[in-house]
Amino acid sequence: MAATLKDATAIVGIGQTAFAKRLPSTEKELACRAILAALADAGIAPSEVDAFASYTMEETDEVEVAKAIGAGDVTFFSKVGYGGGGSCATVGHLAAAIATGQATVGVAWRSRKRGSGPRPWKNTTVQLPTPGQWTRPFGLLRPADEIGMLARRYMHEYGATRDHLFNVAMACRNRANENPAAMMYERPLTREMYMSSRMISDPLCLFDNCLETDGALACVIVSAERARDCRQKPVYVHSAAQGLPAQHHGMVNYWNDDPLSGPAWTAARHLWKQADFGPADVDVAQIYDAFTPLIPLSLEGYGFCGRGEGASFTEGGALELGGRLPINTGGGGLSEAYVHGFNLINEGVKQLRGTSTAQVPDAATCLVTAGEGVPTSAILLRA
Repeated sequence: MAATLKDATAIVGIGQTAFAKRLPSTEKELACRAILAALADAGIAPSEVDAFASYTMEETDEVEVAKAIGAGDVTFFSKVGYGGGGSCATVGHLAAAIATGQATVGVAWRSRKRGSGPRPWKNTTVQLPTPGQWTRPFGLLRPADEIGMLARRYMHEYGATRDHLFNVAMACRNRANENPAAMMYERPLTREMYMSSRMISDPLCLFDNCLETDGALACVIVSAERARDCRQKPVYVHSAAQGLPAQHHGMVNYWNDDPLSGPAWTAARHLWKQADFGPADVDVAQIYDAFTPLIPLSLEGYGFCGRGEGASFTEGGALELGGRLPINTGGGGLSEAYVHGFNLINEGVKQLRGTSTAQVPDAATCLVTAGEGVPTSAILLRA
């Protein structure tokens, strides 16, 4: 029988800094604060950390972080590419390392000053990467432009409307309104505000785009056996997957037979194959939401509805508390903070601990996804 990661490890600590448009601390300082908070949450000393995982886009590195927090000898470290697509994979990599005995205490983190820092696509002095040579000369300068094109294709093929995208934005904002840590706390969104807001990249308006945030988050992973003795209720990593479909071309999927079948479909097949439950058994989901159209695309990719049904799935309050699938219960990237999706991991843990500010009653299973449109990852968490 093939070995799996099923419930072999657990997230036992989570930590975060404040979220804001502008924070005075450096990214290294923010990273260390989030990591130390996560270790304190778990009741584990920094000297016990022997594994790290983060993103290739992370400006801080494990060498400096390990020294700053006082870690011991480190026996495993990895970084995952493709921006927001790497979020859940950081947890998956650490789970694999710990389950196979390469490490005992793993820390995953993301620290970012996107609110006050530069935009990665603004540097015109460097040669474009190969994918960019097929998009930027034709006006697709920003991720919003690329996703805007996919959204227009989706609307054309399946009859989705801006009302469906508003359903996504509204669900995330409603949850942020309940979360004191969210940037959009106590800042309601109305349909009139949404429909009259300025366009960023048609059909995506201001509220279809994620926030610009300074902040950091981290989580701590140990074996299931050790998790039983930690300070917090363990949240088990039930399944983990990454997805890079054949002939993929970041965001726009130019070479795929179907541009709307993105990396989520590839990740989902492996994720569910390794799991003891399916989409119908998921109590709450934290779905990567850099842009509202990613939600209906992900709902389809991860099997919550059929092809072309993601937009209609959002109707009737389906994404709200008490709906068919409550999502992004901390507010997500649209309304809590945009830190390349790591806040979705921590929010999933809070739900299964029963400590979320928008708690789903008796939540026992949670799907967390990384960025759709780029090589992606996902994890299933179980209480």
